[in-house]
Amino acid sequence: MISTMRWLILLLVVGGGASAHAQTPSPAPAQTAPPSLRDFEGLYDYRDGLTLCMVARDQQLFAVIDESKYPLRFASQDTFTNGSGDAIPFIRDGAGRVVAFKERGDTFRRRSSNVPEEVRALGIPRPTGPDGGRAPYRYVPPPLLGDANRIVGPGESFSPELAARIVSGISEGTYPEVRSMLVHHAGALVLEEYFYGYDRDRPHQMRSLTKSVISLLAGIAVDRGWLRADEPVLAKLGYDSYSNPDPRKARITLIDLLSNRSGLACDDHDGRSPGNESKLYEAADWPKAFVDLPMSADPSTIGRYCSGGFLAVGRIVERAAGKPLAEFADEALFTPLGIDRAHWKWNFTLDRSQRNEFGQIYLRPRDMLKLGLLIQQRGEWRGRRVVSASWIAKATAKWSRVDDSDYGLGIWHRWYAVTIRSGEQRVDTIMLSGNGGQKIYLVPSLQLIVVFTGGAFNVESPVNTIMARVLLPALLEARGAAVK
Repeated sequence: MISTMRWLILLLVVGGGASAHAQTPSPAPAQTAPPSLRDFEGLYDYRDGLTLCMVARDQQLFAVIDESKYPLRFASQDTFTNGSGDAIPFIRDGAGRVVAFKERGDTFRRRSSNVPEEVRALGIPRPTGPDGGRAPYRYVPPPLLGDANRIVGPGESFSPELAARIVSGISEGTYPEVRSMLVHHAGALVLEEYFYGYDRDRPHQMRSLTKSVISLLAGIAVDRGWLRADEPVLAKLGYDSYSNPDPRKARITLIDLLSNRSGLACDDHDGRSPGNESKLYEAADWPKAFVDLPMSADPSTIGRYCSGGFLAVGRIVERAAGKPLAEFADEALFTPLGIDRAHWKWNFTLDRSQRNEFGQIYLRPRDMLKLGLLIQQRGEWRGRRVVSASWIAKATAKWSRVDDSDYGLGIWHRWYAVTIRSGEQRVDTIMLSGNGGQKIYLVPSLQLIVVFTGGAFNVESPVNTIMARVLLPALLEARGAAVK
């Protein structure tokens, strides 16, 4: 969900307001050298009544939208280019002050030169001192906050030295855009660290990790007898008819939708696909646009990554529950896990008004960890059954092949080739994943759950490097030493 949208589609939504279509000032005279990036900083109008921030940091200008950073590259005069190669010219008034920018022919005025501190913090892993240096990292065990996460200090397997190596690498930019990291090992939370202005109380956008939450809610609906995993489900959306009629649509099951095997022409990893998410989000009714797609394969046969199928499942669960999905999630999943309604947000409105939010959920990292523990504990929490063990088994099974990875029901399987002194070992993980580095890794062989949030949108996240080259090798070496 939300992987290939253009860079100016909402990085940090600072506030609402009418889009500006005021008289366009004349461009300033041509410049022979790059201007001061501070000239462009500030809050600007944007599309759909939204706003964005331009922020300068380390000789780089970023557009910041919904807590995501997108770099701009200096081209010439007051013109930059974004990651897609689009020209982004800025406009100055007669006094030389930047007053607007243009994107694809539209003009967006500058409201203010001020940049909120929480936005500026997105450019700095951790604050530096007056001399520009950082205080040496000192390991401190996470606090016990009554949220059912047992806390211990470091042991032989997870040492202060290992914590320092990881945290220093994030703070110094070796592993950029990691905003939080939690490590739960051998039954206890041993590391909890935050970066880029985040803390444990701030919910973070989950992007496609929302799919895993939808899968858990679908499982609860199945457990309650409202749905069956293997029955055709498109009729439960309540539409009288579909475009592109095809008898195969009547065979699409809940499992097909959750395993990315609907057979509908929907592939988020192919910009030409009729059901690509960037096209779907422009529709007035996303589930209807999804089921209106033509069939490109038989159901249950080919895996293609498709956000539309999960949005349709969310709507189906809503209709089965007789209430909005967020209300059902609160009652059936989050309240049993001790996740207070004030600590997460979810606008699951499936129409064009949410095209910049994508129907995603926002969660705190400790609450992400609870989802990982729920899966690890086969659907139980503090002795209470939240999701059936049979659904957890289904969700974490291998149902399809998407790109080069095995896929369950809203849950990935990823393996790492980890090099240690005795040679290379394969480490299998179960992964809940969202664009930007939103991850919940379960590593059964090491009794390990790792949670990340991040801002590495539309690029390879450095969390894979942390896992494969730092954390997993250290834990494997420690396990080997303990056996000896």
